[in-house]
Amino acid sequence: MEKKKWFGLILFSLVIGAVIGVLEVIFGKTLLLVTEWRLTYFSYLIFFLPFVGLLIEFLYTKFGEKSRQGMGLIFAVGHGEENEIPLRLIPIVMVSTWLTHLFGGSAGREGVAVQIGGTLSHKLGTGKLRKYLPEENLSQITLITGMAAGFAGLFQTPMGAILFALEVLVVGKLQMTALLSATIASFTASFISSFLELEKFSFFVESQLEMTLPLIGKLIVIGIAFGLVGRLFSFGLAKSKAWIGELIPNQYTRIFLGGILVAILIVVLHHGRYAGLGSNLISASFEGNSIYTYDFLLKLLLTIITLAIGFQGGEVTPLFAIGASLGVILAPILGLPIEVAAAIGYIAVFGSATNTFLAPVIIGGEVFGYHLLPVFFIAMSVAYSCNFNQSIYGKQKILK
Repeated sequence: MEKKKWFGLILFSLVIGAVIGVLEVIFGKTLLLVTEWRLTYFSYLIFFLPFVGLLIEFLYTKFGEKSRQGMGLIFAVGHGEENEIPLRLIPIVMVSTWLTHLFGGSAGREGVAVQIGGTLSHKLGTGKLRKYLPEENLSQITLITGMAAGFAGLFQTPMGAILFALEVLVVGKLQMTALLSATIASFTASFISSFLELEKFSFFVESQLEMTLPLIGKLIVIGIAFGLVGRLFSFGLAKSKAWIGELIPNQYTRIFLGGILVAILIVVLHHGRYAGLGSNLISASFEGNSIYTYDFLLKLLLTIITLAIGFQGGEVTPLFAIGASLGVILAPILGLPIEVAAAIGYIAVFGSATNTFLAPVIIGGEVFGYHLLPVFFIAMSVAYSCNFNQSIYGKQKILK
C-alpha cells in the first residue's frame, strides 16, 4: 500500500469514526427521549401503533424501497452482490425506528446503528474520496469500518464492535484487511459517544469464580440453553417473516393488522413490560428486581412479531434482555451467582442468534469485567456450537 494512501485511510477512519459517533449520539439520545415519552404516555400512544405502521410503510414505499432491505443490503454490499447503499437509508431507518419505539413496538437498535455506520462510510469511501484510499478491497474495508464505528458509537464497546464487524459477514473468516481502519474508527466513535454523554450500560460483576470441573459442567449446560434460545429467536424470526409475508402479501395490510395484534399483546401482557428495547428487563436482571419465568419467552415472541410484520429496529438489545432474564431463572437451578448467569445470558443469546463468537466474549469483558473472560469463553463456545449456523442475518455466509 502506498504511504500516501495508507495515511489517507488513517485520516478517513478518524473522520468517519467521529462523524458516525455524532450520528449515533443523535440517534441514541433521541431514542432514549422517545422511550421516556412512551413510558409517560404509554396508555395513549400504544393504540396508535397500527397507524404508525402505515406511516412507516409509506416512508419505505415512497422514498426507500431499496433501503427496506436494511441489514440484508449491508450484507449484500459486503459480499459484492450490490454496489451501493442509498444515503436516504439513514434518515428513513432512524425515523422509523424512533416511531416504532415511541408507540410501543418491541425492537432493538443495533441493526440501525450498523446500517447508519456502514452506509455513510461506504458511500463516502467509495465516492469522491476513493482516490485517497487504497484500491484493494475498498468497498468491503469502508463498509466494515463504518459497521464497527456504528456499533461502537451506540454501545461504547469498541473492541467488541471491531470483532463483530470483522466476523459477522462470513462465518469462519475474519476480514483482517479492515482491521486497522475498523479499530481507528471504532475507538474514535466510542470516544465521541462517551464525550457527548450518550448513556452506556455496564455492570461490574464482583463474583470471582474458580475454574473447577463442576463449574465447567454448569457452563456447558447453561451454554446449551442459551445457544438453543438464540437459535429459536433467529429461526423464529426467519420463519415468521416468510409465513406472514405469504399469509398477508399486502405490506400495508400486514403492518396494520400486525400492529393491532402487537398493541393488544403489549397492553395485555403486563401493560408495556415488553415494549421497546427491553432495557427494563436488563436492569431488573442485574439490580435484583422481579424477573418472571416467562419474561424471556414473551420478549422473544413480541420482538419477532414486531419485526416480522414490518416495524423497524434491531434485534441485539432485545437479545441482551432475553439472555439476561433467562440467566436469572437458570442461576438458582444450576447453583450459579445470578449476576454471572445473567451476564453469560446477555452475551451468549446474542452470540448464538447472530452466529458470532469473538465479539460476544469481548463485549462481555467490556460490559461486565475482564475477569470473567474464561467463563464467557467456555459458555459462548457451547452456545455458538448449539445454534447450528442459524442467524438473524439471512445473507450471512458460512465459510465451507
